[in-house]
Amino acid sequence: MKKPELLSPAGNMECLKAAIQGGCDAVYLGGYAFGARSFAGNFSDEEMKEAITYAHLYGVKVYVTVNTLVYENEVPRFMDYIDFLYRNQVDAILVQDLGMMDLIRKTYPDFEMHASTQMHIHNLEGVKAVEKLGLKRAVLARETDIDMIREIKQNSHIELEIFVHGALCFCYSGQCLMSSMIGGRSGNRGTCAQCCRMPYTLYEDGKKINQDDYILSPKDLNSLEHIGKLIEIGVDSLKIEGRMKRPEYVYYVTHLYRKAIDEYIDKKTVTITQQEWDTLKKLFHREFTKGFLFHEKLEDWLNPTRPNHIGIPVGKVIQTKKGMVTCKLSYPVHQNDGIRILGTNEDNGCILNKIYKKQKLVNSGNVGDEITFYLKGNFEVGDTLVLTSDESDLSMIQHWIQSNSRKVSIQGHITIQIGKPIIYHITDGIHEVTVTGHVEVMPAQNAPLSKERIQVQLEKLGDSIYTLETLTIDMDDLIFVPIQELNYLRRESTEKLNQARLYKRPYHKEAYQVEVQSYQEEPGYTVCIHDKTSYLAVKDKKIKQIYIEDEALYQECKEDPRVVFTLPRVMTKFEPKTGILQASELGSLFYYHPTYSNFSLNVTNSYTVAFLTNCGVKRVMLSMELTNAQIKELVEAYQTRYHCLPNLEYYLTKTPEVMITKFDLPTYFHTNKKLSMIDQKGHSFQIRKLGDLTHIDYQKDIIEETPKSLFDVPISTVCLNDFDQKMLDFLA
Repeated sequence: MKKPELLSPAGNMECLKAAIQGGCDAVYLGGYAFGARSFAGNFSDEEMKEAITYAHLYGVKVYVTVNTLVYENEVPRFMDYIDFLYRNQVDAILVQDLGMMDLIRKTYPDFEMHASTQMHIHNLEGVKAVEKLGLKRAVLARETDIDMIREIKQNSHIELEIFVHGALCFCYSGQCLMSSMIGGRSGNRGTCAQCCRMPYTLYEDGKKINQDDYILSPKDLNSLEHIGKLIEIGVDSLKIEGRMKRPEYVYYVTHLYRKAIDEYIDKKTVTITQQEWDTLKKLFHREFTKGFLFHEKLEDWLNPTRPNHIGIPVGKVIQTKKGMVTCKLSYPVHQNDGIRILGTNEDNGCILNKIYKKQKLVNSGNVGDEITFYLKGNFEVGDTLVLTSDESDLSMIQHWIQSNSRKVSIQGHITIQIGKPIIYHITDGIHEVTVTGHVEVMPAQNAPLSKERIQVQLEKLGDSIYTLETLTIDMDDLIFVPIQELNYLRRESTEKLNQARLYKRPYHKEAYQVEVQSYQEEPGYTVCIHDKTSYLAVKDKKIKQIYIEDEALYQECKEDPRVVFTLPRVMTKFEPKTGILQASELGSLFYYHPTYSNFSLNVTNSYTVAFLTNCGVKRVMLSMELTNAQIKELVEAYQTRYHCLPNLEYYLTKTPEVMITKFDLPTYFHTNKKLSMIDQKGHSFQIRKLGDLTHIDYQKDIIEETPKSLFDVPISTVCLNDFDQKMLDFLA
């Protein structure tokens, strides 16, 4: 049975050290740009070098996230950063942008790349696509269940990485436009505003059915008790989410998964004690779920009441008076612990600076005690007190991190012969180092050196990362060696072993070369339609294509040579199809070889346009996140580099689809009626069920740009959605 890699997050240098001391096999982290967690601490270039050195000494791999979409004017800076990472021995990079993936693989052909979860890989065809493109690993979408993972593993030859713990997104990663559309902060660019953690008021056929609930906020994934199932099917890497988390969290979650993996490999069982569960929950959780990974029930996947850390329950409110709250404890608390009251009317929390028991200051409260503390809020008797930060736990974990208890075992062999210099050989099981002493060994005049003294001296490895597991000594009798000579051999051998462990990849760079075919068209319109009435209204209009995503409607209208079937943004079944097709995800791009591509492939630069063109796409639809100025920049760069104009399409809609999710919202709320929701800023959204998926559309008031202005960019085609009179006027 293969032991999987344990992959931990590192939002800064402290977290990286915590992850490594906790027992991870690899860390993933980001620099100050191009990573999908812009608000993590992240690493400067100098910190990145330090992190790589620290990790590699421990035999831990370093993966760097460069998994955002890249705009045209950012490409030179992006590639400079890739060159920096390559020169400094980063083990692999995670990518989302298809154009940058293509540029990197052609420029640095031996730089290992992993397909980020932002690339929206969730099926066998998607995995085969990235395998064909030469990537080493696919990070599967969190929506991929264990049955699909098993099928993928059995039918592909690429490494698979699976999220096993931490925050879940409500929308398929790489397909969420909500933060971008309503606030200009793109999840595809690392600046997600966490829209799924916001409250929404839900309406059923226009009638309010709740008020400010967190209806898009998932619980946190936890796979500790089920880790054996992933090990059994041969998953290559188990990934912990959490680059925004503190070092203590990173250490402890890593520690528990290290324990679970090792125990399952050794004993085919996993044991997590109640104390370990409590410590884990006190560090951070939004309640736990098995997620889609292990077929969690709908009611156990979402936490609509709170989007934040809820700790563990430790008591109940029994009295409130003038800002003072009295609670009866069911679990011990201490001074400097963090607490929160999950109130009927409001939530509020604090650090317990002062605790009173029977009107006297105390530094702790035990089970059954009634304690009083100051906390503003409109609380009621019966409200729940939770412990969100345990000072003693944090101190204990900080001590574990700082103790640097993780060691690299080495085996030594020393040869000591009279008249010759000492020869000392050490190995870590992979690298071997031999050091020869400065002086010849002399016969002892009175007090010969013993084997025990040699052993003690060579074991004095101090604060180094090494521990001398075994030492064999081949020596003459009655010899004398200066102690400083043994000290020199110990220091020199470990220093040489350090250098051997800091492996160096030969620098190899090639020129990017791509030839593209020109498919330039005359400017014109395409339309997306959703019913037969819309088709009849546009049937006689002068339009290039009619996109239809409903297969039954497509079959009814496909005799029209302009009709194109838009493949789903989430493909669950791949069956042979005839006719003209539009690709919406990477798997369908390589399985069907379609004529056109959809906006969901996230095209933001000229390199991606060239990549898709080389894949046989004759017209490329751009990302909805691009501005007119950015499109113009893209076109000019394409023309300069490839000496022809690209054939581009832009999707224009009043109701952009901002989320597509596997979570069945209508069934969760027990309704088949029309659902909509409004956030606290008044943004309105429609919720619709299409097959097994839920789609959320943002209801914009106006189209800010007219389609005709896009032809000045130049765009060859503007795709109009939202069938209405205004659209017909454009087509007239």
